Amino acid sequence: MAIQQRNFQENELMKVLITGSNSQLGQELQHTLPKGVKLHACDAKSLDITNAEKVCSTIEKLQPDIVINTAAYTAVDAAETQQEIAYAVNAIGAKNIARACRKFGSRLIHISTDFVFSGDSPLPYLPDDKPEPVNVYGNTKYQGELAVIEEMEGEALIIRTAWMYSIYGQNFVKTILRLLRDEKKLSVVCDQIGSPTWARPLAAKIWKAALSFKKLKGVYHLSDAGMASRFDFAVAIQSEALKIGLLDSKLPISPIRSRQHPSPAQRPANGVLDCSKTYEDLCLTPVHWQQYLGEMMREIKAGE
Repeated sequence: MAIQQRNFQENELMKVLITGSNSQLGQELQHTLPKGVKLHACDAKSLDITNAEKVCSTIEKLQPDIVINTAAYTAVDAAETQQEIAYAVNAIGAKNIARACRKFGSRLIHISTDFVFSGDSPLPYLPDDKPEPVNVYGNTKYQGELAVIEEMEGEALIIRTAWMYSIYGQNFVKTILRLLRDEKKLSVVCDQIGSPTWARPLAAKIWKAALSFKKLKGVYHLSDAGMASRFDFAVAIQSEALKIGLLDSKLPISPIRSRQHPSPAQRPANGVLDCSKTYEDLCLTPVHWQQYLGEMMREIKAGE
């Protein structure tokens, strides 16, 4: 049975609730806010999504037309020892939001990750490929997807993305820049591939999906075009930083295998997502990740 969603008048502002508003994506969604949207942005302090009663009362009070859930526990290595916390946020929290959205007729856009896949495929992952997570973080995010699908009876939109970075928070780009400034040499794994994705245009695309007359539902993949290894990504970061003056000198970067750099959590070897369905349904033109990387790093430069 389809969920009855709220109707609003043509000239009425669409009410949108963003959870996890201090996340990279949450902040970029606020930065790219389109006209005609009345936004309520809640961070973890103002809305603990693991608290079912609080989630329900908040959505009942705000009556949002759409909820965009960006709230997540994303500390991949720490999740291996903090499994209960990761599960509470990524699985139970997602369930709480979905249940409240269903009760009060809000559409739900839930953000997920390439880490739901094992990484063993030689091809980019399609939305209907079987998830087989290889670490706790990926498993809790997959459990969150399943909860959203069950509670919303398939009516929610789940967007998986990958290798996200922005000027906000902690991410691979900012970490590599710091290491290039502080270290004398750098080693980066070369046997993990994915599609680096700038959160700014990702947010704009999510807004397009949210406001699309098609009202997409089901699982979609959305990342920037092209692919790279972590090593390739680091080399590109240094090259761009040197070009625009974020770095004064070049540092040697060596490729290594994952086994040479053991971490508590295993990473998928292949995290590339097939986004063709998303780009087609939303009439989007793919942009290569290197172009977006340059734009983001020039923004860092402008802020220094």
